[in-house]
Amino acid sequence: MESEDLRGLDERRRLLLALGMLCYPFLAGVGVAQHTRGAGLVVGYLLLVAVSACYLAIVVASMRSAWRAYWWLLALMTVLAVLVAPLAHENVLILAAVIVPAAAARVGGRAALGLVGLGAAGCVVVPMLVPGWSTDPAWYYAVAVVFTALLVHAFSRTATANQQLREARAEVARLASEAERNRIARDLHDLLGHSLTAITVKSGLARRLAVGAPPAALAEMESVEQLARQALTDVRAAVSGYQDVTLAGELARGRELLRAAGVAADLPTAYDGVPPERQELFGWVVREGVTNVVRHARASRCTVELTASSVEVRDDGVGGPAGAGSGLDGLRARVAAAGGMLTAGPSRPRGWSLRVEASA
Repeated sequence: MESEDLRGLDERRRLLLALGMLCYPFLAGVGVAQHTRGAGLVVGYLLLVAVSACYLAIVVASMRSAWRAYWWLLALMTVLAVLVAPLAHENVLILAAVIVPAAAARVGGRAALGLVGLGAAGCVVVPMLVPGWSTDPAWYYAVAVVFTALLVHAFSRTATANQQLREARAEVARLASEAERNRIARDLHDLLGHSLTAITVKSGLARRLAVGAPPAALAEMESVEQLARQALTDVRAAVSGYQDVTLAGELARGRELLRAAGVAADLPTAYDGVPPERQELFGWVVREGVTNVVRHARASRCTVELTASSVEVRDDGVGGPAGAGSGLDGLRARVAAAGGMLTAGPSRPRGWSLRVEASA
């Protein structure tokens, strides 16, 4: 809910900035009023209203990531500005402070710098080249282009930083929730599981020792033993349910586990390229691979490589074949159920590799 509120606040700020930009069409309208009379005056105002509507539509397209519509609207706004030019004379150049920053914000990088520089230079030179316009350099319009471009860039960087902050907060909350679930599962297993195991063992022992006891007493002891076994099974199932496996959680857990074991961890920090339906399976692979590195490999470095269709855990340890009961059998079953392929064994020049490729 907080993330949605912050996103809505960013959108309202963007719309407020867009409304502020409408001062530029208004200033162009002053030029129309100075140089045009009669029907031309009405036409000029209508064209500037259309320019303003196009700019607001561009802002909405940007918020919805509709980039094709964005460029079409920007082209239309440029055409409308050209049509206004004979009516507003050099005042039309103030519209460059809207058009140029809008284009620069989308292309980014050095292209944006070049575009802003070209727009500012055009504002200075063009009035001196067009007959009937002012022969003085239009420094005012050039400054407006540069200033507005910087303002839009700063606002865009702030919006991007806010988005990254929201994503980081969501990730921290998710990891905290996962850590709490794991803590509850561990407590259930360590405390209640231990007690139920003791009850199961002692009730079985009491039943065997109660030789010659009344049949009803033996039946009750058998019932106690069965109930204890069933309760222990239920606790283990509940613990397994609490311990959800996620790719993000296993990468974070693996990084800490390797650090604690003194193994250099080369693990990816992003996993956005992995489809959601494969992230749990890849999480199991990372868990099994990192656990084996810590327990058996005697390695100095562990590397995890992720693609959209594969995950590989490598180390530079002693290598050797996978032994029975190492946990790979269960992982093979998971991978096979998902239609993937698992390969595990020594890697060159040394170490061991666990690789899973998901089905297409």
